[in-house]
Order: sequence, then structure tokens, then C-alpha cells
Amino acid sequence: MALLGTTDLDIYPLCLGGNVFGWTADQEQSFAVLDAFTAAGGNLIDTADAYSAWVPGNSGGESESIIGDWMAARGNRDTTYIATKVAKSPARPGLSAANIRAAADDSLRRLRTDHIDLYYAHHDDKEIPLAETLGAFDELVRAGKVRHLGASQHTAPRLAEALAISDREGLARYKVVQPQYNLMDRTVYEGDLADLCVREKLAVLPYYGLAMGFLTGKYRPDTTPTDASPRAAGALRYLDDRGLRVLSALDEIAATHTVPVASVALAWLRTQPAIAAPIASARNVNQLPALLTSAELTLSTAEVDSLSAASR
Repeated sequence: MALLGTTDLDIYPLCLGGNVFGWTADQEQSFAVLDAFTAAGGNLIDTADAYSAWVPGNSGGESESIIGDWMAARGNRDTTYIATKVAKSPARPGLSAANIRAAADDSLRRLRTDHIDLYYAHHDDKEIPLAETLGAFDELVRAGKVRHLGASQHTAPRLAEALAISDREGLARYKVVQPQYNLMDRTVYEGDLADLCVREKLAVLPYYGLAMGFLTGKYRPDTTPTDASPRAAGALRYLDDRGLRVLSALDEIAATHTVPVASVALAWLRTQPAIAAPIASARNVNQLPALLTSAELTLSTAEVDSLSAASR
């Protein structure tokens, strides 16, 4: 366990992604995954009000509702940290002050709780002045509905501008950043954004830590996965010369430690600047051990360098 940046959230070094709950995992499967994750020591669960609005018949909020029902059934709200987001729900789009207030209340109702531990702007909304967005978030923090704030899918310049406004106006500032980042997708985070996060002491929880499943190693030139997920098409786009170099490096290191390939890929993320914990999801309990193993795996400097070189 370690504190999440400058927050008071003492987190396990792996965040469980809740995007599959209500999508590829029904309530029974979701409860089983959540039970296994927390039994292993996990305590931070990431969701959003937009999950899983893309599924026919869903309207968004399904993941939050499942998590809320699970916490109510288990009576473990006090030992579980919940991160959720606003801006992408079809019912509550954008980051206007009115929408943020309404969306937060909707999320609290679905989660069956009186506070959100970590509340993200799910993406940057350039149609709304940053001061308005940040003022609304500050109101939620002051009201006790939100403990800490985060920014997902923000560029370094816009994030820096938001931080400057918060500091100037005395508003609650973003303390956590959620970018896309993994061995196959490095350009979004590395460089200006990583430098800003280090400089401002922002904790980073990267999403797509396994590159849509590609970094589990189940997608190979001569192999058709027996449990291909709806993300298979996205994962297969990484199957090029660079992807094969990364898989080869992962295979070698995984064999050395006798761990799954996915464990190594997630452990590499934890060695990068400002990274607090990767986010990874499991649609059934069989997928969870490889993720949990990553939290205990320490890579040598040479192994980290090998993976970094292979993925350039």
C-alpha cells in the first residue's frame, strides 16, 4: 500500500477497472471479480457514469449500479475507494457546472453512497470555461460529496492551465491524472504530460494498461484466442513488428520470473515516472490472478530497459 500522490487514499498498487461491469461481465461475474480483488488486498475501483452506454439497451451508469449494489451487499464501503467520472454519459455530457452537479448526484445514487473518493473530468471540455468546471468541482469537495479530483484524457497544456486557475482562485485542484499509457501506447503520456505530473506531484493511474488485451500475450500471429473479447479487433492492430518485439521481451522476462506476460507489462508501468498504479479490468475471476501478480512483481533495471527498448 502507498498513498495516492498527495491524497490521503492509501491504495493497493493495482486499480481494478470497472468498465466491463454491465458489459462483458454480468452482475454475478462482477461480484465475483470484486470479491476476489478485495480479498487479495485491492481497494481502488475505477468506473464512470458513461459505463456502459455503448451496449445496446444500456443508458450508462450500469457499472456504477453494480458496484453500488456490491458494496451494499458486502457492507464494505468504508474499506473501498471508488473513482468515477463525469462528461461522457449520453444523459449527462460535458463539464458545465450544472451538469457536474447533476451527474455527481446521479453517481452517488447509483453507487449508494454519500461521497466519491476520486472524481474525474472524464475528458477535457473546451466548450466550457475551465474556471466554471473547476468551480463546480470545488463545490462538490467543499460539500463533502467528493474527496479528491482527477483529470482524464487531458493534454499537458490544458492540465497546466487548470492547475494554475485552481491555485490562483483557491479552488480544489486535480491531484490524479488518468492518461492512456502502456508499452504499445507511449506518446500520449511520455514527454510533457509526464514531466508536468512529476513537477506538480500528480499521481498517475493509466488506463488501457494491457493495450486492449494485446499485452496479455494471447494475440499471436499463429494463434486465435478462444476467449476473444469485444476488444479483439483493437488488440490485433498492435500485431506488427514492434508488437512482436514487445511480446518477445515480455515472454523472456515472464519466463525468468515464472509469471504471466500480463503481470510483466503492468509491472513495467509501475516503474515509470509518477505512475501510482495501473488500471486493469477482468471480466471473470480467471483473468484476475495475472493482474494481482503484477502488484507483487519487481523488475530489475535491465528488464525495464529491455522492455522500454523493445517498445520504442
